[in-house]
Amino acid sequence: MENSSVCFGLNDINTSDVTIRLRNNKGKPELFYSHSSILKEKASILQINSWTQIAHHVDLLKRLYLSKDSLLESWDSVHSALGVLQLAVEFNCREITESCVQYLEAVPWEDKEEDLILQVVPKLGPVAMSILARVQPVDFSATKNVFISAIRFATSVVSPSPPFGDELKTSAQEQVEYMLGDDDEEIPLVIADEEVKSESKKGLKNIWSSIDKDLSCLVLQTDDESAEKRVMQSLSDLGWICNVLSKMDLMKEFVDQWIDFSSRVIRIMDDKLLESSMWGVKLKIIELTWKVLDAVGYGNVIVPPARRVELVTTWLPFIRKTKPVLDSIGNEETGYPYKMDDDLCQNIEGAIVALLSALPSNDQADILADWMNEEQLKYPDLSEAFEIWCYRTKSARRRLVEGLDRVGKATVSL
Repeated sequence: MENSSVCFGLNDINTSDVTIRLRNNKGKPELFYSHSSILKEKASILQINSWTQIAHHVDLLKRLYLSKDSLLESWDSVHSALGVLQLAVEFNCREITESCVQYLEAVPWEDKEEDLILQVVPKLGPVAMSILARVQPVDFSATKNVFISAIRFATSVVSPSPPFGDELKTSAQEQVEYMLGDDDEEIPLVIADEEVKSESKKGLKNIWSSIDKDLSCLVLQTDDESAEKRVMQSLSDLGWICNVLSKMDLMKEFVDQWIDFSSRVIRIMDDKLLESSMWGVKLKIIELTWKVLDAVGYGNVIVPPARRVELVTTWLPFIRKTKPVLDSIGNEETGYPYKMDDDLCQNIEGAIVALLSALPSNDQADILADWMNEEQLKYPDLSEAFEIWCYRTKSARRRLVEGLDRVGKATVSL
């Protein structure tokens, strides 16, 4: 019986001793001339008259006539192989089942195909479960290693070799964010791991090192467009890792390094060569500053009062000076891309007010006095913080007077 599939062919009327009748999609009967020896050798087919989905059944019949060596090369799609696999398992077609499984294990799946595989394969029992190996949950160690590798690649200061350019780096960044947004139970354990935290902190330092170098080139580089492009990419990387660190409860690392670098960043931005250019860079810097102001102002990151004062006094003048220029250019140029939108302006203003209101009273007074000494009180509007300061100051004086009165009365009574 080993060579019977070679001796006969499907629909060979002269040698056929079995006629299989199937109805097509239009309900019309189609006849297939087969051989009992083939059916007995390759399958345990029962209740042939109940077959439906004629395409997969015809595919199965055709493969009953193929040699074992030819089966694997006969598959041409995931959909076909999966359809035949279901029948092959049902009718105990061992060779065809093995061939389907081997094919489905090896070829790539599209999203819709993967969804169908996940729906069908678990119903087929142990014989087909190896197909799902690529989508099985991985252990902690494997997840951790992938995450660390992705962080290293995403924060590398060395550009990938051609022809990939920055595409692989961007892809690594996207996958890190995707993993952090997943509801996989392993992820909280991974990001809590000390080695993962250490690599993430190193990644932040790498990006800052790149920014420091690129910013220095701005005042030396003759090709302004090339230099600006590199700085914008570095700032984009910094924005990415800011989002990553915030999800890993490491935002304090970002805040501390931002405050440390703030004076240097502003000094370069205020250079005479850049005072009327690099508006895209300046807007990006303001957007990143907002993330820091927001984290500190609303208490998500706790830093000492002196550092909070440094943060406000460093960036408030830069923001106040830059916004009117961006607005002015935007009013003159239709579609100008570097205006501060309303949401950003409101978010920055709210964060500064919240941060300012939590500073020691004397520090608040110094900052508010400086704000009111400006010729035009436009942006940001710190009147709410001023009102809070006035109310607290008055309340503090009242409490002081009341306290002194109580002490005086107590002294007299003695």
